[in-house]
Amino acid sequence: MTVIAHVSDLHLDLPERATQRALTVMNYLRDIPGPLDAVLVSGDIADHGTADEYTQARELFDLPYPVLVLPGNHDRRGALRTGLLDGKPEDEELNQVVRTPGAVFLLCDSTIPGSDEGLLSDLTLRWLDGTLTTEGAELPVFVCFRHPPVDLHTPYVDRVRQFGEERLAAVLERYPQVVALLCGHAHVAAATTFAGLPLLVAPGVASTVPLPFEGRPAVDYELAPAPAFHVLDDRRRLVTHYRVLGQPHS
Repeated sequence: MTVIAHVSDLHLDLPERATQRALTVMNYLRDIPGPLDAVLVSGDIADHGTADEYTQARELFDLPYPVLVLPGNHDRRGALRTGLLDGKPEDEELNQVVRTPGAVFLLCDSTIPGSDEGLLSDLTLRWLDGTLTTEGAELPVFVCFRHPPVDLHTPYVDRVRQFGEERLAAVLERYPQVVALLCGHAHVAAATTFAGLPLLVAPGVASTVPLPFEGRPAVDYELAPAPAFHVLDDRRRLVTHYRVLGQPHS
């Protein structure tokens, strides 16, 4: 069995409010008896992409499990590389392969510098295609990216989702070892399908984007933060749980 904790959209900007909400989630994950196989953070780790924000994130991500990070539209690739991945401050697309004993995670960079919209470039899609071929079918594969490639019926987010999604679908249909797609960006816990696969969206830590018929603000800073837990059993059946953690205390 493989267990993944999935969080998104911390928007760390050093002030107390964002920090406390992130601490609520990270302390909860740290205290879980576990084991967790990985913690996935699907973007917008920092709010402005500064070195200080990634220093803060690095402290928060000091967990007893592997922490997998994706860039978001508020992140800066170079600063994220140096602050969290001990890499060089390069601005090229940040695509990563992470292997655990029970699964492979392909972390695809769907960001477009200077834009809130998402796109998997031709370069990234070639990387995804080639990596899926190389990895083979021995282990289940999670394909992860920042932007959801479908409308979630939240207009605030749908206008800046991942576009050109038919190109991604054409790649995925060739690889039955892919068990699910994991993303963030929407600031809402959601579950749907894409290309015949589960598409699971992590809720936002910093804030929530309600559905339009809920009658709440377009971005709600009062609703509690939450992680998702994805559980993949030995038959490759995937179950997702969302855990609301209550309001953080100042």
